[in-house]
Amino acid sequence: MTKETKILTGVLAGAALGAVAALLITTSKNDNITSKVSDWFCDLFDSSKDKISHLADKVTSAASDVADKAKDKYSDLKA
Repeated sequence: MTKETKILTGVLAGAALGAVAALLITTSKNDNITSKVSDWFCDLFDSSKDKISHLADKVTSAASDVADKAKDKYSDLKA
């Protein structure tokens, strides 16, 4: 799969999931389903925030390590 195909697939899957969720949430007959879907989305959002935060920490740490190595190499070359 090319990058564009993956992006398009993700967008379409997200749109489909959003449409289904909107239908379930707006249905007044299914209060129990609405509650479950709402809870599921809240849990999904919370876990996504945690994963993104963890990923950001890893990226920051890796960038710092690369910067330190570059400074060391520069110091070695300068000396």
